[in-house]
Amino acid sequence: MEIATSERIQPNTQAFKEVLRIRQSCRGFLETSVPDEMIASVLEDAKLSPSNCNTQPWETHIVSGDKLKELSEALLKENEAERLSPDLSFDMNEYHGCYQERYFNLGKTMYEGFDVKREDKEGRKEVSDLNYKFFNAPHIAIPFMPSFGDNVRVGGDIGMYGQTFLLSLTAHGLAGIPQTSLGFFAGTIREILNVPSELKMLFGISFGYADPNALGNSFKLGRDPITSNVTFHQ
Repeated sequence: MEIATSERIQPNTQAFKEVLRIRQSCRGFLETSVPDEMIASVLEDAKLSPSNCNTQPWETHIVSGDKLKELSEALLKENEAERLSPDLSFDMNEYHGCYQERYFNLGKTMYEGFDVKREDKEGRKEVSDLNYKFFNAPHIAIPFMPSFGDNVRVGGDIGMYGQTFLLSLTAHGLAGIPQTSLGFFAGTIREILNVPSELKMLFGISFGYADPNALGNSFKLGRDPITSNVTFHQ
């Protein structure tokens, strides 16, 4: 895809507060591809993200079409074989307290949204596998990053890039979902996309047009009030 250099504002962009409130993780996409010009416009927005010392440590790969199918097939195979290849360690079992409660609430809400009972192991696996089918999205963006020290700062930079990318998707009438589950197979993804080993991966963002009839879009998670997580000092 040829990246457009124009930074004109797309006519269907929305007000910031509205974008924040209607954005949600999309778990069901239409097969309709996003026009190249619109993808380029989202990338133009994402590049304006802040970064430590303005290092701009993102090397983004957009995957679509046959390459996306190849990637999906490989991830499903690796997941079935439990051959993980993460770049950075992460264990959701380490969640505790309110963080664990929110994590459990996500799982409960999601499986209920997909109409899958707790004892339905096959149904739960099918829902889990949707991660590696990218929830039927026609595109995925993967921001790879260089490794600096303990990677905390560069990881934060990549997180801000991802947030800008997601908000821009919403402003353009698109939908997306950040998937840290893909980071568990960073080695596999890097090999298929021919990405140098010195570049690391935390997550990918599946994106496209939301399917309004998808069960995965039948619910939206809330947020705690700021009184529960903000402390003011004077």
